[in-house]
Amino acid sequence: MKLINRKSAQFYLFMLGLLIAAMSASAQEPSGYYATATGTGATLKTQLYNIIKGHTVRSYDQLWTDFQTTDVKSNGKVWDMYSNTNYTFVSNQCGTYNSEGDCYNREHSFPASWFNNASPMYTDLFHLYPVDGYVNGMRSNYIYAEVGTATFTSTNGSKRGNCITPGYTGTVFEPIDEYKGDFARMLFYMATRYENLIHTWYANDNNADLILQNNSFPVFETWYLNMLGEWHVNDPVSQKEIDRNNAVYAKQGNRNPFIDRPDFVYKIWGVGASSGPAAEPPVHVTNFSGKSVLLQWTDATGGTAPAGYLIRWSTTSYEDIPVPADGTIYNGASDNYVLQGVQQLRLGNLNPGTYYFKLYPYTGSGENINYKTDGSVPQFSLQVN
Repeated sequence: MKLINRKSAQFYLFMLGLLIAAMSASAQEPSGYYATATGTGATLKTQLYNIIKGHTVRSYDQLWTDFQTTDVKSNGKVWDMYSNTNYTFVSNQCGTYNSEGDCYNREHSFPASWFNNASPMYTDLFHLYPVDGYVNGMRSNYIYAEVGTATFTSTNGSKRGNCITPGYTGTVFEPIDEYKGDFARMLFYMATRYENLIHTWYANDNNADLILQNNSFPVFETWYLNMLGEWHVNDPVSQKEIDRNNAVYAKQGNRNPFIDRPDFVYKIWGVGASSGPAAEPPVHVTNFSGKSVLLQWTDATGGTAPAGYLIRWSTTSYEDIPVPADGTIYNGASDNYVLQGVQQLRLGNLNPGTYYFKLYPYTGSGENINYKTDGSVPQFSLQVN
């Protein structure tokens, strides 16, 4: 008997201590896409460069249409990471603007002045987003970092002000916590996709010079690299990023490796791994049940959201299912990890009989993984004929 197991390479990210949430089965990169990415440090970065270089270049006008699939909310509105304005595609394109909420435009989150507006960087969707035009203007070409005293704050909490990230004290722009990991992984992408060019960009702009070095590795100044690593860990890959990565891949033919494989950040730069024990998940899932060969549940909510769930099973009884120990990753045939947001597990090739299942939420990863084992652990039995 065998479980159709989703413990693919993405699960083994956990072994490096990364926090990842809300990935779905469709999040997998194409089979073999990273087969040649086997090294570490600068070697791995170059291997990834060779995989993702040479993408299909979009025209600047095409971006307006591209955004309708790469940056669309579930309600069909523009997904603007700088503002809370619910813009309508096409009809709310800029134009001119005088205040926040007037229109959305095309934001080079990696400022175009840093690479002299050159192609193919100028239209690379992995760093271009639809955002409020006014807030985009307030961001200007300031670096992303953490703000102390804000001189401007947008409706979603993005702000401009003095930098309090250790290493710099000038003016910076800080996105909200929900998107800090998105922008960190964007910067890691730019450093990798353009490793043949980026070593020259530090001299093009004073703000670029703050964070870029005159090299292709490690690319970033140490103080900035440390901040990006923290953002990468504290805001793990979201379903939004996964969906966007897939949508951009459909347009450009390349992917952001740091969305598919967050562990690449640690393997290349030595940053981006969590430290210290994770907090135990506060609650269990609800509606734990099965139908035929499909287990389904409603994700746990309230307090700290789990990173995912460990489902363990037995053909004997509930009592025969071992209670998982914190700090241990289980790879047995009767163990299966499912990430937050998937809410189901399909089984296959099971012999006839009764199967008993228990589901344990967890946070953290690797040696810092923490399972919720107290309270009423959800359990479910299923007869396979």
